[in-house]
Amino acid sequence: MFDPDSQQLAIGVVGAGLMGRGIAQIAAQAGIDVQLFDTRAGAADEAVAAITATFDTLRAKGRLDAAARDGAVAHLHAATALADLAGAALVIEAIVERLDAKRALFRDLEGVVTDDCVLATNTSSLSVTAIASACRLPGRVGGFHFFSPVPLMKVVEVIDSAVGDTRVGDALTGLARRLGHRPVRASDTPGFVVNHAGRGLLTEGLRVLGEGIAQPADVDRILRGAGFRMGPFELMDMIGLDVSHPVMESIHDQYYQEPRYRPSPITRQRLAGGLLGRKSGRGFYTYTDGKADMPPAAPLPALTSTPLWVDGADPARRSALLARLAPGVVLDEGAQPGPESACVVFPVGGDATGAALDAGLDPYRTLAVDPLFMEGHLTLMTTPVTAPGFRDAVWAALGHGGAAVSVIHDSAGFVAQRVVAMVVNIGCDIAQQRIATPADIDAAVTLGLGYPLGPLALGDRLGAATVLAILDGLHAFYRDPRYRPSPWLVRRARLGVSLLTPES
Repeated sequence: MFDPDSQQLAIGVVGAGLMGRGIAQIAAQAGIDVQLFDTRAGAADEAVAAITATFDTLRAKGRLDAAARDGAVAHLHAATALADLAGAALVIEAIVERLDAKRALFRDLEGVVTDDCVLATNTSSLSVTAIASACRLPGRVGGFHFFSPVPLMKVVEVIDSAVGDTRVGDALTGLARRLGHRPVRASDTPGFVVNHAGRGLLTEGLRVLGEGIAQPADVDRILRGAGFRMGPFELMDMIGLDVSHPVMESIHDQYYQEPRYRPSPITRQRLAGGLLGRKSGRGFYTYTDGKADMPPAAPLPALTSTPLWVDGADPARRSALLARLAPGVVLDEGAQPGPESACVVFPVGGDATGAALDAGLDPYRTLAVDPLFMEGHLTLMTTPVTAPGFRDAVWAALGHGGAAVSVIHDSAGFVAQRVVAMVVNIGCDIAQQRIATPADIDAAVTLGLGYPLGPLALGDRLGAATVLAILDGLHAFYRDPRYRPSPWLVRRARLGVSLLTPES
């Protein structure tokens, strides 16, 4: 087994595309001798030249000194044949994402390298076990999944196959640290950690769109307001539906149609129509010179004299909302609303219809505000029969008070509640399946997906009991096993402990 800290470490990288170049770059910068090979004639030389130009740019910007630049260049070599990798202690493949191609490459490599050379695959979606099982020595194969662009995305998933030697994962973990990346150790399961954990944002966002609750721009605005760097539709447009939809289908199929990962016909239809996103100029948004033409938010209605009655069952939530109202808004301070008042309620896991009926309120005058995400963007939800005048009165009172407001149709769990609950629940189930440790799950998601917090820390911020209440509300409303809570979440909510609490 190779020593990841050895100053004489020599590795091979097969595949001179974007991923292979990135891996070769950070390895050379770490003082590791790299042989870069590609089956296309001239590709390895082109890659070495491009990486050298990158080192020159980093030198010009002061991010590498002259000695570091020269040392990195000296460690980088273009291999002319697979046989040039014979002396490597580790070979990392970054070729096309096809099982047959990766198996064939590793079989060829076994005829070149020594028996103690480790073979690592950068696969993002294929089974590492399936790749390893085709090898003469399957125990030496491990997963080493980087994210693009490799030098900037400081996380790498280290995958232990079902037939692998644990020392392979140990060595790859040490190498990841040497390369300046955070290693996340995971078992060989569909989607590993990052692609697995990312299902909640995308598939639940599509579910919201499919139910006609809100349009893509409002869903994205709401979720950015909840702390996400990008909403699901912006993200799918950036990735491209030709990439994201097959991943959704693959993970769903590999988990034998697990409802939590159910894809949407919306993306299948749009993919068939060539609406890939930014790369095709049109996706959920249209693009001009690579920039999204985002539809503007709906204009604010004028302020009215309609009184507002705000549910006082939770005084803290009521006070928080009152602080967001425009000056001069008339408040109905009665224990029950007057006959001309607009009514505001705060359901958690429920919808505006249910909240109005449970409280004995007139659904024609009732609206709901998401109480869990009130610090930034506000979500205002109508019942199917809310009169436009009452809707506009509450919307104007909040919007003219300075708050950004999105108005949506009735939805159990609003938008942010249900999306965040799904993100948390899937993260909990990754922990429950022992795919990775709680700490590694959260590190992988924050570094790999750019979420404001990892799914378990995000659940802790809302409170495990609150997340459980949202999921229970969704499950009761939809009667869909998609929303059944993970045992990891249920037990920690009942015990009152952090979702990051590992098994003792």
